[in-house]
Amino acid sequence: MRRLLVLGAGTAGTMVVNKLRHRLARADWQITVVEPSDTHFYQPGYLFLPFGMYRPEQVVKPTRPLVAGGVNLVRGEVDRVAAAENRVLLSDGRSLPYDYLVIATGVTPRPDQTPGMRDGGQWRRSIFDFYTYDGALALAQALEAFEGGRLVVHITDMPIKCPVAPLEFVFLADAYFRRRGMRDRVELVYATPLPGAFTKPIAASRLGSMLDERKITVEPDFLVERVDGTSLVSYDEREIPFDLLVTVPLNMGADYVARSGLGDELNLVPVDRGTMLAKAYDNIFALGDANDIPTSKAGSVAHFAVEVFTDNFVAYAAGKPMTGSFDGHANCFIESGDGKALLIDFNYDTEPLPGRYPAPGLGPFRLLDEAAVNHWGKLAFRWMYWNVLLPGRPIPLPAHMSMAGKHIPQAEE
Repeated sequence: MRRLLVLGAGTAGTMVVNKLRHRLARADWQITVVEPSDTHFYQPGYLFLPFGMYRPEQVVKPTRPLVAGGVNLVRGEVDRVAAAENRVLLSDGRSLPYDYLVIATGVTPRPDQTPGMRDGGQWRRSIFDFYTYDGALALAQALEAFEGGRLVVHITDMPIKCPVAPLEFVFLADAYFRRRGMRDRVELVYATPLPGAFTKPIAASRLGSMLDERKITVEPDFLVERVDGTSLVSYDEREIPFDLLVTVPLNMGADYVARSGLGDELNLVPVDRGTMLAKAYDNIFALGDANDIPTSKAGSVAHFAVEVFTDNFVAYAAGKPMTGSFDGHANCFIESGDGKALLIDFNYDTEPLPGRYPAPGLGPFRLLDEAAVNHWGKLAFRWMYWNVLLPGRPIPLPAHMSMAGKHIPQAEE
């Protein structure tokens, strides 16, 4: 019996085992997934917890029922991958052999990597994150108690999970304080290592103008060196004081990736960007946030990549060439406050453009344009996540990005 071992039962890992369990004969294949947590978190919901837009119980479910029958779920922490021996060693001493390995353990925030962020005495006092469940809940209490002053939303470095989430947070914060009648007592600052609001010019222009309209100050090219009390200090010695800091710490892959000699300086696994096959081993793949492909670390990327990977893997395991190639397709709703949102759709080679999605001219979603329908689309995605995406059911959206329905603004031609 051939053995497929998947590390991580998050978004990508769960989709992979659920899809492949239906594609690989049970008599021929043993599929095992290793996961330390008995709780699966809907991470896009973390953004809404600080503003009371979601209840905590709406973003958590037990892990086991989400994993298909016929898949072995092993509770445990990975110590290292012994790639030369085709086995994974767990921290409790167990050894799991494999014929094929999928690394899907994602990335996690690492505030310990920035001096003064975690060890300066301000963590969860005046410094908060919302990229963790506990952090988002703690931040909800901090926002409720906030009486005014300077609130800084800060990104340590790229890449991060859902790169638009910090922008969404600052837009929602603007709306939140307006609803409370205290926006005039709050100075909002957006500190980013990027030269602007986004990496690509058309979207950066649109999002930058939205920040200006809301009187949100942007501090671009801000590479933090340390946190000094209640100030961020950059490598070029710029200082940004804060009363409340909402930070996105450095995102890094799992430590076992480094111990196993499989990752780069951020513990991300270098892979072929079309097939997700590790560059160092011909029987190891890395999916979701765990790899180094040059696109957003987002649930949509995991979904579209897994669609391509599943067909490729079935062929590859049968000794045939992998003919599918992932194009970096991503789409992300961007909450902008007051019941509206934008949508962006892009890939490795094409930046976010205006238009309609998914049907040309009809939508219903509007690209790079604030609309209530986009907000409702983002809210509806939670149901889709639990009931369609994770179970591996087909979604009527092409895995590859289409230019249909998009147009290049005149000024950019």
